[in-house]
Amino acid sequence: MDSDDNARMIYGLIVVMLLVGSLAARRLPMKQYMKMLLAWVAIFAAVFVVMSFRPEFEMAWNRVTGELTGAPRQSVEGGEIRLVRQDDGHFWLRAELNGHQTDLMVDSGASLTAINGDTARGAKLVLDPADQAIELNTANSIIKARTAKVASMTVGDFAVEQHEVVVAEGFGDTNVVGMNFLDDFESWNVTGDVMTLKP
Repeated sequence: MDSDDNARMIYGLIVVMLLVGSLAARRLPMKQYMKMLLAWVAIFAAVFVVMSFRPEFEMAWNRVTGELTGAPRQSVEGGEIRLVRQDDGHFWLRAELNGHQTDLMVDSGASLTAINGDTARGAKLVLDPADQAIELNTANSIIKARTAKVASMTVGDFAVEQHEVVVAEGFGDTNVVGMNFLDDFESWNVTGDVMTLKP
């Protein structure tokens, strides 16, 4: 038990003593004492629950206020890129690959940025002719992919040149931003439902 726990215990005992003292001073019937005691227990329990789940309540509040105010899912402020978690639970980045605008799901568990066939064609990506197909383990299956480089991948004013990606038809409609893109930022973090990328 650390000093913070001791302080909380002492504070709790003081509150209980004050409560018991105030009830005893009123000299009410025992039935009324019990009702008041149960009411206070319920109040303390509610406060305890709110404090215990404060981060979750904050996330829910951010989500609700974002929906009510129409906050964009991506914004650039002071050079920082802020992404708002979407209903599917993921963060989505809107970027331009060689001038071709597309959406990419942020996946810190992926080592490389993964591009589907349609996006690769729209961005006019050229597959490395010397590269052999590689096998990638996805959530659903093992798929074959080829490597390519995006001459310019931009998000707002932030740009990465010669960004290495893997391309496969098997990715379906989804594009994924991997760690090799996130590592180009000075830092990135998630607070509640907001991801902040700092160039």
